[in-house]
Amino acid sequence: MEVPKKLVTTVSGCADDALAGLVACNPGLRLLQGHRVVLRDDLPAIRGRVALLSGGGSGHEPAHAGYVGKGMLTGVVAGAVFASPSVGSVLAAIRAVAQAGAAGILLIVKNYTGDRLNFGMALERARAEGADVRMVVVGDDCAFATPGKAGRRGICGTVLIHKVAGALAEAGASLDEIEKKVTAAAKVMGTLGLSLSPCSIPGSKPSFQLAEDEMELGLGIHGEAGVRRMKVLPADKAVETMLKHMTDQSNASHLSLTPGSSVVLVVNNLGGLSCLEMGIVAGAAVRSLENRGIRIARALVGSFMTALEMAGVSLTLMLVDEELVRLIDAKTTAMAWPNIVTGPATTQREEVPAPIEGPRKLQEEAGTGPGTARVERVLQRVCSTLLDMQDKLNELDRGAGDGDCGHTHARAAQAIQEWMRSQPPPAAPAQLLSALADVLLEQMGGSSGVLYGLFLTAAARSLRGRSDSPAWADAMDAGIEAMQRYGGAAPGDRTMPHRLCIPCAVLVLTRSKCWQQPSRGRRRQQKLPGTWRLGRAEPATSAHPGWNSPIPGLWPWQQCWEQCWRGCETPWAPPSNDRDVYPQKSVSPCSDRDVYPNKLLCSFKDVSQ
Repeated sequence: MEVPKKLVTTVSGCADDALAGLVACNPGLRLLQGHRVVLRDDLPAIRGRVALLSGGGSGHEPAHAGYVGKGMLTGVVAGAVFASPSVGSVLAAIRAVAQAGAAGILLIVKNYTGDRLNFGMALERARAEGADVRMVVVGDDCAFATPGKAGRRGICGTVLIHKVAGALAEAGASLDEIEKKVTAAAKVMGTLGLSLSPCSIPGSKPSFQLAEDEMELGLGIHGEAGVRRMKVLPADKAVETMLKHMTDQSNASHLSLTPGSSVVLVVNNLGGLSCLEMGIVAGAAVRSLENRGIRIARALVGSFMTALEMAGVSLTLMLVDEELVRLIDAKTTAMAWPNIVTGPATTQREEVPAPIEGPRKLQEEAGTGPGTARVERVLQRVCSTLLDMQDKLNELDRGAGDGDCGHTHARAAQAIQEWMRSQPPPAAPAQLLSALADVLLEQMGGSSGVLYGLFLTAAARSLRGRSDSPAWADAMDAGIEAMQRYGGAAPGDRTMPHRLCIPCAVLVLTRSKCWQQPSRGRRRQQKLPGTWRLGRAEPATSAHPGWNSPIPGLWPWQQCWEQCWRGCETPWAPPSNDRDVYPQKSVSPCSDRDVYPNKLLCSFKDVSQ
């Protein structure tokens, strides 16, 4: 097991560097000289008000320094990564706010032994100096059915306590009142975590391992063991498992929820989940709670208390009344608190009605175009080929792109198949291409879908009222010009426009005798540059000039070209080499004739023949 990579300057100084960067970017924060302590910039403003201090080990960012600001914490004390802060630094923070004129000081501490000891020792020393200091210990973990002697761990719910206490302090509440209300709020709150991966302290190996198909329920924010390992579940089932465990009455640390209850929901990224996954989990949590008859008064989604790079999520629920909701909604300048539009969360929001599309004016088409049976035969062969190549295309695309080329083309193939099942393809060429453009633009996605849509739309416009051979040549010109105008491709860039992959199907439908496989001599004259020269693959390939794999955007359409010819019962002569799809070193530039094949056309058979 190797030590994971971390983007730090030094392992020993990473906690100090992180705080220094936070303060440098936020004018409302200040560091306390000689200590790992962050304070509000406007300390004189707390005179006569209760000061709130919290803290703990680093590695949980944005906790805790991200919650320093008007309406939340007065200051925080940070330890090294996953280590409690020292007694000296906690005491220095207490002295700083006391000397600023605070009318009492409340320490908000997560329930971990080290934090309780260090904050508690500092509290005793401050009291000996005459300061009015209290401490609230937050334990919101719902993981263990039978909590040990240490009690429930303090995790993400602590952030809600910061917010409630901060709003009360800003409103001028007394130390007694704040202590009483946050203690009560902490008792109606629960949190549970779920992880797909471990985390690791900079310079160290991960504290535990999970198999590729495993997830762990109920683990702590330092990588402490959870209550159960299980096979990876879909997001909705994972969320349901979490909520069931949190509310199970046989669990001594459960949170009692009854239909009609009102809660604040926090969906917290433990550090390594993507925003995409977070949105999915949040939606699943709202749906699951609604199905239980629970009203989600507020929902907060984001990174609130992390565990370094752990790929996981925690759910926090706090039972609330109108007063608690008002305190949660109160304004704050803390940079990590989401200042968003307030309101309940629900999956029942009414959608904005889709705009009504006006009726299309159908054009009378000259000529009958290719027969419906022939169109269906060709398109079915093309679609089947693309579906069979899905995994291979993804594999190729991972070498120089985002690995979704196969998925994208498979979506296109499935969409075309579904379209053909729903109705027979139009016989008129312009209507056929226009309909295919609509299908691809709607269903395919990505830049590929837009490029194909551009080509087909422009080509269809040129074929309105025409279907003779010159019309098809003009249509190809129009399609190429549209792709180049908006896509920026030029001859020799080895992109989709280069080989005219889409229009090959159109050309074959005309069964033009002059569109045959080029001779061996011509193929030698059509050698292409050895690298991709446009698009997202460009940076990768520029670092690998000898890249010798098929180009994902070109290779599938060579295969589709073959299927088009065979679908039209035309003999197929495979190329003698693969220079069109396999880039090689030291090859000569292509000619315009290679990029504009319509210039090679002699004459088409009339499509009606």
